[in-house]
Amino acid sequence: MPDIIVVGSINMDLVVRVQRHPLPGETLLGSDYQTFPGGKGANQAVAAARAGGSVRMIGCLGSDSFGAQLLEGLVQDGIDTHWIKRVEGPSGVAFIVVNAQGQNSIIVAPGSNYRLLPEDLKAEVFRGAKVILLQLEVPLPTVLEAARRGKKTGARVILNAAPARSLSADELRDVDLLVVNEFEAGTLLGQKAPQGIEEALAAAQSLRERVSSVVITLGAEGCVWADTSGQGYVSAFQVQPVDTTAAGDAFVGMLASRLAKGEALAPALRWASAAGALATTQEGAQPSLPTEAEVESFLAGRSSP
Repeated sequence: MPDIIVVGSINMDLVVRVQRHPLPGETLLGSDYQTFPGGKGANQAVAAARAGGSVRMIGCLGSDSFGAQLLEGLVQDGIDTHWIKRVEGPSGVAFIVVNAQGQNSIIVAPGSNYRLLPEDLKAEVFRGAKVILLQLEVPLPTVLEAARRGKKTGARVILNAAPARSLSADELRDVDLLVVNEFEAGTLLGQKAPQGIEEALAAAQSLRERVSSVVITLGAEGCVWADTSGQGYVSAFQVQPVDTTAAGDAFVGMLASRLAKGEALAPALRWASAAGALATTQEGAQPSLPTEAEVESFLAGRSSP
């Protein structure tokens, strides 16, 4: 039985590089486009697997050539794909524009991802798992059902609440650890995104009224956390970014893997931060996700970020 079960999206990313992002109504010439396997669910599954986790992926792929390529990529990373549903029609696609500073803008066409339904989640698939890892790129009822099943089996349920959307306390009741960025935190709280460490810590404590453990990522500033043991801040590792696509997924996947191994939240976040930093130094989503050995080498000799 895999230690980590990921229920989420699987996309093909179509990436083009430009000097700057276009203005409304403006046409720019970019680089030749590239294709990379992606999708928040698949990215986090691959990140967790490369971090040493035993991973099962539950998702939905279309009947197109992208679907076959995406499935094969997951298999190559040692992920259990037996519960990935196949349907007629297109797989999910993400259109990604990356500027000269490595910052991206993304539009997702969900395709088959929105055909992953609650009834596709069988109870036996969740038995024995230590961590259930979820995002919001598949239908919300499916996410809530996965959280319910994970909670019922005693697993630790992690929700990366992205893309941003409002969620009630009732919808979060089965979540043990919430991972969001500043914008997503603001959306959940119905207020502007927190600015800086102190506001982020306050937002994390506010979110703890709904979820017992909260992590808010702050990009180049690092991340904050709050749980029953207290709260804290982990500064970011300084690197030269090439492409920030999937940096957050590298962070979440590594975090899930460390927690599945029994590590406490605060030290696990240092590994997660290193994985996120390393992911920005390579192009593409899944190609940029580091292995456990690469993160360990990166951390060697560093007393702190």
